[in-house]
Amino acid sequence: MGIYLNPGNEAFTESVNSEIYIDKTDLIMYTNQVLGTEQKHICVSRPRRFGKSMAAKMLAAYYSIGCNSKTLFRELDIASDLNFYKNLNQYNVIFLNIQDFLSRVKDIKKLPSVIQETLLQELEQEYPLCTISPQTDLISKLETIFRKAGTGFVFILDEWDCLFREKKADIEAQTLYLDFLRTLLKDKIYVKLAYLTGILPIKKYGTHSALNMFDEYSMTSPGVMAKYIGFTEEEVKQLCRRYDVDFAETQRWYDGYCFDKNLHIYSPKSVIDAMRRKRFDSYWTQTETYEALKIYMEMNFDGLKDTIIQMLSGNSSRINPRTFQNDMTTFKNRDDVLTLLVHLGYLAYNADERNVRIPNLEVELEFANAIEGAGWNGVAHALSVSEELLEATIRGDANAVANAIDLVHTEAVSLLAYNNENSLSCVISLAYYSARNYYQIVREMPSGKGFADLVFLPRPNALSKPAIVIELKWDQSAKGAISQIKQKQYSEVWKDYVGEILLVGINYDKDSKKHQCYIERQYS
Repeated sequence: MGIYLNPGNEAFTESVNSEIYIDKTDLIMYTNQVLGTEQKHICVSRPRRFGKSMAAKMLAAYYSIGCNSKTLFRELDIASDLNFYKNLNQYNVIFLNIQDFLSRVKDIKKLPSVIQETLLQELEQEYPLCTISPQTDLISKLETIFRKAGTGFVFILDEWDCLFREKKADIEAQTLYLDFLRTLLKDKIYVKLAYLTGILPIKKYGTHSALNMFDEYSMTSPGVMAKYIGFTEEEVKQLCRRYDVDFAETQRWYDGYCFDKNLHIYSPKSVIDAMRRKRFDSYWTQTETYEALKIYMEMNFDGLKDTIIQMLSGNSSRINPRTFQNDMTTFKNRDDVLTLLVHLGYLAYNADERNVRIPNLEVELEFANAIEGAGWNGVAHALSVSEELLEATIRGDANAVANAIDLVHTEAVSLLAYNNENSLSCVISLAYYSARNYYQIVREMPSGKGFADLVFLPRPNALSKPAIVIELKWDQSAKGAISQIKQKQYSEVWKDYVGEILLVGINYDKDSKKHQCYIERQYS
């Protein structure tokens, strides 16, 4: 048993023995299917703290001939698979955490040679009779071992892309590294499985990839790996029952990454900490400062600022992720930056609709922090007055409401873009930003004979607050908006609601560039 060659199963044993462990060994069923086939090259990219390293340790513990993992896996899902014993601890495993090597090399261009020298030393110790010359290179050594010993190799590279994230501008070092991996892994008979895990998809050389033999599974195209990216909704529900934690609030804080067939994925880091501490907080985003997000927001490519403002108000934005070059420096337009934020976990991508949005409250709070840090003073001020706006609405102060919305419009939204009811809806949603702490906010809610523009449903922690229906008008009248609420029987949505309801009409006058507000109270 070595450090990098045929490691033991101690690391995965720690995961299984943890207070919260979610069984993801079904992943091994898939890797067993592609083992030794033309689909044996797999690259899985996902955000930090989404379980990348745990999956890598699990595969190493299962395939490595350096340990006996029968007892470890016996009670897990993979044990029911027909190929469980066939492949259990049957392969030479080379398990590399590239981050460890990167932190040790002084000259980054020597990263490939340091990896090669380290592996050669362990291979020589394990297979001293398979040396063909004093100057044997790594590939020749691997080929000789495979030919003489008859044992194939499983390559597991964790944090494989850290060079591209930490040495963003060193193109020469990146090229040398990619060429090394291609030479090591492509078209080599000794490779039975190659599993790369990181945050970024594989870097492209112009329009081509140096590692084009890999099947890639990412946050924009997760494929069969979707349910292994994080915790599924059913897994989170089970944890909420086990720890007596409110599932609806867990959803609000950590849900939002939705893949094919309505598969919802949650950040493992955040869910585990929320369960153990019985407190909702920004656990995943605390693992990195908002500076990482702020850097890309400050670029403001192609109106990126306006796009983020719209997403903060609850809208989504259509993007084309195909132009992204899979690095952190080559940005040609707004879509490239937004696609990077998807891979980093700050945005969620809907492949069917080809749009992105802020996934949940935890990430939303990080955007709010980054906005202030990025110097978007107008937007930051608009967010800060939202609590006062909500209070003015509840006490029925229509003039204060209109003045607050004027401020948000002036400071946060381009006048050129403010030209219809959709942009008005965006401003109102942003103006009431803090209301989401107390209300579930539903846009275009079916009710009576039409759709209510905005409906605020009190959350369990705010049942003392009134429900609110907001109707928006453009160049008409705020009182007319109230009349529409009554005519279209929007109040039918409250047939099972007992308490105070505020009817709020808001109109924008194009000539005066001012908002008017009218508020009525009723009881159900």
